[in-house]
Amino acid sequence: MDTQQRYLLVVEDIPDILRLLDATLKFKGYRVVTARNGQEALEAIQRERPALIITDILMPKMDGFSLVHRLRINPETRDIPVIFLTATYVAPEDKVFAMTIGVNRFIEKPVDFEQFLPAIEEILAKGSSAPVEPLNEADFYDGYRKRLEKKLNQKMTQITRAEHLLKTVPEEEQSTMKASLHQAMNERQEIQHLLDEIHEHLDKITKRE
Repeated sequence: MDTQQRYLLVVEDIPDILRLLDATLKFKGYRVVTARNGQEALEAIQRERPALIITDILMPKMDGFSLVHRLRINPETRDIPVIFLTATYVAPEDKVFAMTIGVNRFIEKPVDFEQFLPAIEEILAKGSSAPVEPLNEADFYDGYRKRLEKKLNQKMTQITRAEHLLKTVPEEEQSTMKASLHQAMNERQEIQHLLDEIHEHLDKITKRE
């Protein structure tokens, strides 16, 4: 991809992962723009249309599912290809929902660059995606709610296990365990916040009907 061509937009809220993706893709000769959440991504897209969006799913302000939905309901951005990178949404039904809303490729973290880089080349070689018929608002938010509820239950289980293990591991191992527990609690908070927003959207849709 020549630097005169359109760029790759990388959307990721974890700084270390964002730097790794940015550095790797630039080393491979791509022009890269980064964003820390879906809202920043939309602002970048308004300034200049990307050739491809590579995005995490679980992010603050606007996550990957909402970003893709916003892209697909807008005729001007409906055909921009999207790759999902995720460590949280890895269940088969998560992948099905992602493809239903118009995601082109689904790659689990940690990123395997031997899989990731050829996927980028393949998508760029094809050019723009075939326009995806977006889900209606009610179907999108209902499917989104189901994904979030399942992830919230999984995070609660993960946190309960981590809190139990923290009482049993040697003191020298506790700092690592505490860091993992802290991250899981932050992710639980993000998921709960998103779920609250989804319930508000669904309530508004119900009232309109």
